[in-house]
Amino acid sequence: MSETLLNVQELSVTFDVDGTPQTVVPGISFDIAVNEVLAVVGESGSGKSVTAMSLLGLLPRNATITGSASLRGIEMLGLSDTERKRRLGSSVAMIFQDPAAALNPLFTIGFQLAESIRSHTPGLSRAEVHQRILELLALVEIPDPANKMTSYPHQLSGGQCQRVVIAMALAGDPDLLIADEPTTALDVTVQAEILDVLRRMRSRLRSSILLITHDMGVVADIADRVIVLRRGTVMETAAVDHLFHNPTNDYTRELLQAVPQIGKRPSVTTAEDTASKERGTDAQPPVLEVENLVVEYHRRGLRFKAVDGVNLSIKAGEILAIVGESGSGKSTTALATIGLAPVTSGTVRILGQSFVESRHRELRSLRERIGVVFQNPATSLNPRFTVRNAVAEPLRIHRGMRGRGLYDVVDQLLADVGLGGGWGERYPHELSGGQRQRVAIARAVALRPDVLIADEPTSALDVSVQARVLDVFRELQEQLGFACLFISHDLAVVDSLSDRVAVMHKGRVVEQGSRDQVFGSPSSDYTRQLLNAAPVPDPLIQRARREARAS
Repeated sequence: MSETLLNVQELSVTFDVDGTPQTVVPGISFDIAVNEVLAVVGESGSGKSVTAMSLLGLLPRNATITGSASLRGIEMLGLSDTERKRRLGSSVAMIFQDPAAALNPLFTIGFQLAESIRSHTPGLSRAEVHQRILELLALVEIPDPANKMTSYPHQLSGGQCQRVVIAMALAGDPDLLIADEPTTALDVTVQAEILDVLRRMRSRLRSSILLITHDMGVVADIADRVIVLRRGTVMETAAVDHLFHNPTNDYTRELLQAVPQIGKRPSVTTAEDTASKERGTDAQPPVLEVENLVVEYHRRGLRFKAVDGVNLSIKAGEILAIVGESGSGKSTTALATIGLAPVTSGTVRILGQSFVESRHRELRSLRERIGVVFQNPATSLNPRFTVRNAVAEPLRIHRGMRGRGLYDVVDQLLADVGLGGGWGERYPHELSGGQRQRVAIARAVALRPDVLIADEPTSALDVSVQARVLDVFRELQEQLGFACLFISHDLAVVDSLSDRVAVMHKGRVVEQGSRDQVFGSPSSDYTRQLLNAAPVPDPLIQRARREARAS
């Protein structure tokens, strides 16, 4: 029998909302063994993060927590502020989702690590702190730790920043690490590296990990056991192999069925229909053309090419996906096509009209033909606008619509994305992440655009919500026939949605072709590297791939 590290019994969390108690976790029980990775999965609002935060005492004051959480025999709930501060970092530590928000941009990573080390081990000399910083950076496999410790967060990649956050969590040698979506914002190759770091760190330090995630591929890669939560209730607990291959709960089966997988896209047309569609598409002129696009940034006398000679074209009714690692130039290319990034040279045409050479009045007309869905709807929607007013705004500005006619169109748009009825009078903060993204899609297609730019529109959504948003996206695309430029680091989502794929690396397109060609028979070593790094929701396959990668 494995030694139990954490034992949670009947943990309940209730929030006081304007005098009304709302119970979000009605009573959850579980345990974590020493040197075990326990994954907690479920939809947004299932209580995953609330459960983790309650263990750390980080919930707001309107939260009431009951039950028991014992870490090596010490009750963690109800600790005094002094005792909780002493325990945080030394007994249990947190790896947050967004390293950019967790790190202070004004201080070097060495300074921030030193601050964390001194808070847990006061009395160390400067030389001892310096040595401990190098040890922590080496433990999380930061290259050249002596030089990197003098860097600021903005000088590191997203993956390196996440490694620094892990190093800070390890500064107090905690028994339990709580990792809240630690790889959500990372591309597949960096994600694989971070999971390898966590796995090796767990083996060296014999730390346990409570992993909060919506990515079932990550669960298959690193977890030993899995808890499936729904509305604060445990639906199923099982060893990772058993849960993926023999789930006993209907909700678990729904979650697994909603996970997109490369090569599992269902065929809905016959070969003859597909050939006919391709002949029709070939005869059409492209809606969006990008020729020899170059985007350069200048700073302190240095020039950096973010995009270097990119050529793309998209026809009506077609979805072209751009994939690649962070910093490959995906988003910069998309921003350049809509005038939000400086074009150094090259041409961007929409229905034959040059975006680069157009004057102000012509640009206004062109922008009416472009819709944009940004990654984070929480920041792209005005919090002071109701849902109905947010969707109505482009129709007011560009079409001059007012009154009943305007709201009839808006209500139909909301119904098209599955938000009919009374949803229009709600504000963004009253919606879930998936619902907010549906509103963003409705607003983007309000003007019936010829081109839709979608930049990582589903990256922050859990699998079931992601599946519903993708269904909405497909239906609207078939209904309106817009050309779509889809940016994503999730290769399985791209495989389930796109017609063609362009692979970018260091500002250049290294491979471009049909979805079947790029994912089925890639010609570039870099594309093969991406495909090999993409997590698969099957622990047996993940284990074999990990062993092959290590060898």
